[in-house]
Formats: sequence, C-alpha cells, structure tokens
Amino acid sequence: MPEHHITVDAEVFARLQREAKPLIDTPNSVLRRLLALDEATVQPGALAKLLTAGLLQPGQRLNWRRRNLGQEHRAHVTAEGSLRLEDGRVCASPSGACEAATGAKANGWDAWHTDDGTSLSTLRGRA
Repeated sequence: MPEHHITVDAEVFARLQREAKPLIDTPNSVLRRLLALDEATVQPGALAKLLTAGLLQPGQRLNWRRRNLGQEHRAHVTAEGSLRLEDGRVCASPSGACEAATGAKANGWDAWHTDDGTSLSTLRGRA
C-alpha cells in the first residue's frame, strides 16, 4: 500500500497520543481504530458483557449527573461495548469516559446511569 503524509495540528496530535496504547500503537493504527477502518482492531469495551447479558442495548443512552457542579454528561453504548461521548469520542471503559468528558478521574461504574437511574455497577452485579 503506498504511503501518504499528512500534517496535523498540535491538538490532533495530542489526541492521537492520548488514544494510543503505549508501546503498541502508531499514529496510523490509532487513526485506523478511531475511523473503524479495521474491524479486527475494534476491541470489545468494558460493557460488552452487559450487552451480551441483555442488560444494555447498542445505542442506549447513559447519563452522568454531577449535581454539585450542575453538570450533566451523556454517552451512548456502542455495539462493541464502549461509550460514545456527545462529542463523538469513544471510550472503552466507563471510568475512561468520565475522564474524557471532564478531565477528572471518577469511578465510571458508579457515575454512569441508564435513563431509569440504574448504575452500571448495579447492572454489572446482575450480569
């Protein structure tokens, strides 16, 4: 396959670095994963077992209400068991989605809830 070169700005490069798996990924492999060009590179997310158990559905909305800060974040479950944030970023774990959404670390299993108020932690206990 012929190689091509592109120039990216500092923000895009920083995102590629954040998304990279240390000592595994190259910028090209990160882009291929983000663009879903290789189905083989799409790894099951942390919610995959909840999907398999029928406790979550692809496309289902999850909410994280940060009452003290007056913030609400939303994400949707992907078919692979990851979370897609409102800005389109995909996170493999609930805690990773919390950090991506706010820059702060949080236990995503307790933070994210279904529309009926059930936490992912509760669902994980049922799986």
